[in-house]
Amino acid sequence: MEKTIIDTKKVVGALVTIKDIAKQAGVAKSTVSRYLNNGSVSEATRKKLDEIVKETGYTPNTFARSLKATKTNMIGVIIPRLNSASTNEVLNGIDQEAREHGYELIITNANQDLNRELGNIQTLIKQKVEGIILLAREITDNHRELIKNANIPFLVLGQKTDAIHSMSYADYDAGYKTGRYAAGLGHRSFLFFGVSEQDQAVGLERKQGFIDSLKDESDIEIKIVETSFSKKVAYQDALTTLPKSTATYVVCATDNIAIAVMKAAIELNYSIPDDFSISGFGGYEETDYVHPSITTISYPYYEMGIKAVDQLTELIKGTETPYETLLSNKLVVKNSTREKKKA
Repeated sequence: MEKTIIDTKKVVGALVTIKDIAKQAGVAKSTVSRYLNNGSVSEATRKKLDEIVKETGYTPNTFARSLKATKTNMIGVIIPRLNSASTNEVLNGIDQEAREHGYELIITNANQDLNRELGNIQTLIKQKVEGIILLAREITDNHRELIKNANIPFLVLGQKTDAIHSMSYADYDAGYKTGRYAAGLGHRSFLFFGVSEQDQAVGLERKQGFIDSLKDESDIEIKIVETSFSKKVAYQDALTTLPKSTATYVVCATDNIAIAVMKAAIELNYSIPDDFSISGFGGYEETDYVHPSITTISYPYYEMGIKAVDQLTELIKGTETPYETLLSNKLVVKNSTREKKKA
C-alpha cells in the first residue's frame, strides 16, 4: 500500500490552516473544505487528508465550518452584455437546468467592461453563491487571481483557459469549415470582418481556422477588417470597406455582423449573392428573417447552458470533471452564398 509522505516541519508548533493542509496534500483549498464538511471527494484524496489531519493535529474552526456548510442554493452567472442573442440562448439553458437542480440564479451584466466584470465576481463571492458561471470575452491574470482565491467552483463559458474549468465551442473548426465550403464554391478572393483578438474564440480562433483552411489553395487573397460586435459599428465599417473590395466572398465573425454588412451592401446597390456571397457564425434565428437568408455556422447555445449547470453541479459536489469541454457546430447553407461566377 502506498504511504503518503508528509512534511510536518513547517507546521509543527504553528497554527495549521486549511491552506497548509491543501498544500501538503497537493489539492485545492476547496477540496479540503469539502472534506472537512463531509462533502464529496475521491476515496484516495480522503485517505490522504485523513492522514495529514492526524499528523498535523489540525483542529477546524467550528464556527467557520458552520458558515461554510450553509447551502445557499444559489449560482452566480456573469454575462458580457445584454443585447446578445447567443447569451440569451445560453441563459435559457442555464435557467432551465438550474431549476431542475433546485438552484436559484443571480445574474450580473459586465457590459463588456473588464473592471465591472471583475467587480461582479467579487460581488457574487460575497453573496455566498455555491458556484459561478462566467460567459467570458477574455481571461486575464486578474481573473485568475480572483478565481484562485475564491474557494468556490468556477466554470468559464466560451473561452478555453488553462487550470480553470471551461466549456467552449470548436471555433477554430468553425472557421476552417467555412473556408473549405467557400473554396469548394470556387471563391478565391475574400473579405473577413473580424473582431479584436482579445476575444480569443471569436476574434482569433474563427479567423485563424478560416485562414488555415485556405493555405493549400492557389491564388488566394484575404483582406481582414477589424470591426465590432455592434451592428451599428459593423454597418458603418461595411459602408466604407465594401466599395473598395473586389472580394467574391465576405466572411463575418458573427451573424450580427453579417446582418449589418448585408444591410450596407443592399444600400450600396449590391446584389447578394450575385455580386458576392456572405456568411456568418452563430446560427441566430434572425438569419432566417432577412433576405436573402444567411449561410451560417450553427452553435448549440441552449445545450451549452444545460451542460454548464450539470458540470457546475458536479464541481460543487466535489466530483472530478474534465478541465476542458468542447462543443461541436454545423454548417447551415442558406441563400446568401453561391458558386463563384465564371469569368
